[in-house]
Amino acid sequence: MKIEAISPRVWKLRSWLIIPITVWAVVDEEGLTLVDAGIGPMAGGILRFIADTGLPLKQIVLTHGHSDHTGALNKLLDAFPVPVYAHRDEIPYMEGRLPYPRRKKAAAVVAAGAVRSLETDADGRLLPIGGLVPYHTPGHSPGHVAYFEPEAAVLLAGDLFTSKRGAVRRPMPAFTADMAEAVRSSEIVDRLRPARLEVCHSGPVFDPAGQMPAYREAELRRLGVRNAKVGIFDQK
Repeated sequence: MKIEAISPRVWKLRSWLIIPITVWAVVDEEGLTLVDAGIGPMAGGILRFIADTGLPLKQIVLTHGHSDHTGALNKLLDAFPVPVYAHRDEIPYMEGRLPYPRRKKAAAVVAAGAVRSLETDADGRLLPIGGLVPYHTPGHSPGHVAYFEPEAAVLLAGDLFTSKRGAVRRPMPAFTADMAEAVRSSEIVDRLRPARLEVCHSGPVFDPAGQMPAYREAELRRLGVRNAKVGIFDQK
């Protein structure tokens, strides 16, 4: 596992299984928040990293519930029985009550009740957690969430994008529920204007906001979507 500090508060933990798989650890005053849980073989490396920091693991937050983001969850929870959070729209799929869009069968990756809904305010906006601000960015999955670390302006975007040589690319089509919706969710980058965009399966993108208009235009054209309304991103 390769470990890299990408800002004063954010660590990147990466392994490879055909493609890169990344999770992130974020430090705040109370300890560590882990963003995603990777695949099963990553558990040992994640646990060693936590031990080396000397900081308590406070919680795990998920960008979404696909198996390459939850595979080490049970082993991590055996060592650290901490709360796990995801968007409320994602939980029925994770628990196997519904099949993910474009999949024929439902498959549980967590036990019922094991994952809590991210908290919201009275208007339904997601509340900060562990020094991160979560944003609902559906498309790759119904409850996909990106997490923004405002101090260094780092956006942990899960599978909202891939990248190639520093350029933003669409998420993997074979595993994306609604590509047009995923492309529209890229508006969060326009709103937040992060200095660094992190994605699970490829390298970082620096100052990505300038790429967004061309990215959306090209991808929506590829999808045959015309006259798509692109407005201010509405956090949910």
